[in-house]
Amino acid sequence: MECPSASVTGGCLDVRFLAARTAPAQVRMLVELRLDAWGLAVLRDDVKLIASELVTNAVLHTPEREIRARLTREACGVWLGVWDSSDVMPVRRDDGDGLGGRGLPLVAALASECGAFRALPYGKWVWARVERKGV
Repeated sequence: MECPSASVTGGCLDVRFLAARTAPAQVRMLVELRLDAWGLAVLRDDVKLIASELVTNAVLHTPEREIRARLTREACGVWLGVWDSSDVMPVRRDDGDGLGGRGLPLVAALASECGAFRALPYGKWVWARVERKGV
């Protein structure tokens, strides 16, 4: 199940992956292609980095389980969410101990907004909204 199952429409990319080490790279590639198709290449670097961080966290916390990434086009930018089956909510660490924990502060710095919410019947979505500057 390493290949993604993708559903792409004009305003949404919705993919499912096995939570494996290859998932972040696959999501980055799909995000880049979708942003280019939408004419939003200006957001590419930030959104790819955010996607990489969120997907990597999902892989670390739910190895060998399904994860999902959704990229939705919005009027002023995009919304990116990553779902995983763990009910444990993310904790933002700013302690700088060098043992990880830098991903969520990085996401917060790049995103216009970000957060997490529980999904039903289980799991959670961790998300970020990235808007074009000057819009």
